[in-house]
This record gives sequence, C-alpha cells and structure tokens, in this order.
Amino acid sequence: MSYKASLIKMAINLTPNKMIVWVANIVLKGIAELTDFNFDLDTRKVYAQTMLYGETEAIEVWVDGFGIIREGESYQFIIHQAQSNKLWLNNILAKLVGKAWKIPAIPQLAAYMELIAELLNDENPAK
Repeated sequence: MSYKASLIKMAINLTPNKMIVWVANIVLKGIAELTDFNFDLDTRKVYAQTMLYGETEAIEVWVDGFGIIREGESYQFIIHQAQSNKLWLNNILAKLVGKAWKIPAIPQLAAYMELIAELLNDENPAK
C-alpha cells in the first residue's frame, strides 16, 4: 500500500464514529436520524442504525465485506454480505450483494479513483 493510501487509511480509522453520526445527522435533518454507526476499514465491516422520522422502529444494516475491483481502466464496487432487520431491505440487499457494480466515470473524481481503488482493493482485503 502506498504512503498516501496508508495515511488516508489511518485518518479513516482515527475518525470518531460520533463525529460521523453528528455530520450525517446534519445532512439527514428532517428525514432521518443516524443513531449508531461503526465502520472498520481493516475488516471491511459497516454497521448503521437509523430512525426514519415518523417511524417507531429503527432500521439496522450490517455490511460484511466490500471493495473495489479494477478492470482495466474502469472500476467496480462489490458488497460480499449485507443484511438488515427489515425484510423489505433484506430483499433489496439480496439483489445487490455479490454483484460487481460498475462505478461510473466521474470527471471530478478521476484523479482520485486509483487511490480510492488502492485503499478499498477487493483482491487483497485485510482480514
């Protein structure tokens, strides 16, 4: 892993989950409230719990294993496992899991895609 990717990985790992929840709740204001969040880049696991306004029960999502695959000059994103406490969301996740989804070429991100792909490389994820 390059020096730059190592520094970014360290910054991600040191970012407090409470800060992520705080920023997400500013963005989601009036729609939902993120009540719990945990992201582990080393094990490629994500947990999020949110309350949609007007609902009485939280939605929980667990993602286990994700990454970016480089195919020549293009990139694909893959999620290996995901589940939720909601049946309807499990049905949606079942359609997404295990499939490589092409990441569209976005000119503003083109300069960073190689670095992002190195950071989230699916061919050699940290276990």
